[in-house]
Amino acid sequence: MAMDDPKTLVSTDWLAAHFKDPDLRILDGTMFMASEGRSGQAEYDAAHIPGARFFDIDDISDARSDLPHMAPPVEKFMSKLRAMGVGDGHQVVVYDAKGLFSAARVWWLFRLMGQENIAVLDGGFPKWQAEGRPIEDMPPVIRDRHMTVRRQNQMVKDVTQVAAAAKLGDYEILDARSAARFRGEAPEPRAGLRAGHIPGSKNVPYTDLLNADMTMKDPDALRAVFAAAGVDMTKPVITSCGSGVTAAIINLALERIGKTDHALYDGSWTEWGAFPTLPVATGEA
Repeated sequence: MAMDDPKTLVSTDWLAAHFKDPDLRILDGTMFMASEGRSGQAEYDAAHIPGARFFDIDDISDARSDLPHMAPPVEKFMSKLRAMGVGDGHQVVVYDAKGLFSAARVWWLFRLMGQENIAVLDGGFPKWQAEGRPIEDMPPVIRDRHMTVRRQNQMVKDVTQVAAAAKLGDYEILDARSAARFRGEAPEPRAGLRAGHIPGSKNVPYTDLLNADMTMKDPDALRAVFAAAGVDMTKPVITSCGSGVTAAIINLALERIGKTDHALYDGSWTEWGAFPTLPVATGEA
C-alpha cells in the first residue's frame, strides 16, 4: 500500500480515520463518457459517501468554449466551489464511481487553481462500498466558505504551446489513450476526429498506471511504466488524452513519484484531431 498523501492520493482507511475532521470536504467527481449512458449526478443522488458534494465536471467548465469540459474561468470555479461549501482551509478528498478515473481531473483543476490540499481517494467509491463503509443518499448541509484562487498557468497548455513543444521536442508529450487509438488503428469515439497521435508524443495508457482494482500502482511500479514507455524524466511533461480527463491520471502519477514539472493539454485530441492543419502521426511512437 502506497503512502497516504493528502496532496495526491489517500486510502479508504485514511478517509475513514479523518472522516470526522471538521475541515474535511469530500467531493464526488464522477463523470461518464456519453457512450456509457450513465449519469454521475443520478448515481450520486442514489448513493454517495456521507457528506460528499457532487462536482459536475461538465458544469464547472468554460461555457464559452466549443470543446468539452475545458477548465473554467477563475471566477466561475470560485463561485461554484463556494456554493458547495468548499474553500480556504479545507482538506478535500475527491473520488469517482469507477475507482480512479475522472477524480484525477478534479484534482488537476484544484491544482490549476492554486489549491494544493486535495487528494484522490485511491480505488474510489467501488473500494469504499466493497469494504462495507457507510453510504447515504441525503444531500449534505452546505455552509459558504470563501476560496482564494491563484491560477497556475504553467499547469495547462493550449494547442499553440503543444504544437511548439511537438516541433521543438523540449517536452515529453504523454498520451493517456489506449494503444490502438494512439496508433490510429481504432476509431475515435467522437465523430469527425482524425485517428492517430501528436507527432513525437509517447503512449502511456492510463490503465497501465492502475492496478486491477482501479487503485494507483505504487511509485516504483509507476516509474517502471514511464521507463517502459521511453519517457525522458529530465524533460517537463505535457499530458493529453481524448478530452483532458484521463490525461490527469498521468499528472497525478507524476506527482506521486515526485515529478512536479507537468502540465495538461486541455483541448487534447478533441481539439488536435479536429484541426486539419495540425500534423498527425500513426503507428508506434
